[in-house]
Amino acid sequence: MNQSLLRELAERQLISDQQAAQITEKERTALFSLHWELKTILYLGVLLLNAGLGWLIYLNIDEIGHGAVIAAIAGLCTASFAFAWRHREPFSFTQTKSASPFYDYALLLGCLTFLILEGYLQYQYNLFGEKYGLATFIPMVLFFAAAYFFDHRGVLSLGITALASWLGIAVTPMALLSDNDFSSSRLIYTGLLLGVLLCGAAFYFTYQDIKKHFDFTYLNFGVHILFLSCLSGLMVLEKGWLFVPLLAAITTLFILYARREQSFYFLMVAVLYAYWGASYLVFQLEVFQSELIFWYFILSCMGVIWFLVQSRKLLKYESGTSSQ
Repeated sequence: MNQSLLRELAERQLISDQQAAQITEKERTALFSLHWELKTILYLGVLLLNAGLGWLIYLNIDEIGHGAVIAAIAGLCTASFAFAWRHREPFSFTQTKSASPFYDYALLLGCLTFLILEGYLQYQYNLFGEKYGLATFIPMVLFFAAAYFFDHRGVLSLGITALASWLGIAVTPMALLSDNDFSSSRLIYTGLLLGVLLCGAAFYFTYQDIKKHFDFTYLNFGVHILFLSCLSGLMVLEKGWLFVPLLAAITTLFILYARREQSFYFLMVAVLYAYWGASYLVFQLEVFQSELIFWYFILSCMGVIWFLVQSRKLLKYESGTSSQ
């Protein structure tokens, strides 16, 4: 508790000096949780372990030998999945708790080492030949199955990424901007289809009460892919104006969803993408003269910030009202 607040309460004689001292001492000696700090360190440890093993193999491949490398990776992958299998909870359509502190990290390590193993076999022995779709389809099926069976949202994210890769889309932001050709109408429409599929899966599984806690993961990928594909169609395709009503519909849908679920995150995402699209239209339609563009950005950004601040207050108010 804030010390100034304690002093004010003591001055108003709402609490005694002794009670104020006891509260101060209690807070000073109180235990605090390291849960998220430890989870972050362990997740980073898994990622660094995979990166370190890859670098070690790269530097010493001639001395180690391909057979030994494949055996070591396969052994680590098998051990990780075996540990997760041994400590799994019975399958449930609702959220289950981890039976072991290292359960989640072992499963994640197993999935990442499986990717390394598959990539290594493809690079060294051309395992899949020219069938690159098969190389992404297999981990996609494995990750989705593991995510639902072991109840792991991190593995679900890997499955969605594999699904996007299988459809020919790189989900990572840097790859979206640098690798993909957004002048391709096929890629844009594929992105729209994938975004609708992911958002539809979130709404459907939530309605059916199947792993409802997965809905944020689906929606988080879906909303960004939907908006980016829609904006790409607006900006690069010949009949881009056809995407204006679609952008408006997606924005309205997620603003209504954000208000219903009291989610400021999805509200902010929808508003910022809509502002991006609106600003592009302002430039294309030449609504303002060149000397007024500066003021457009200043005033419009201030308006967006004001709207988000007021919306956040409204969401908090509605949340507090509904809980009473």
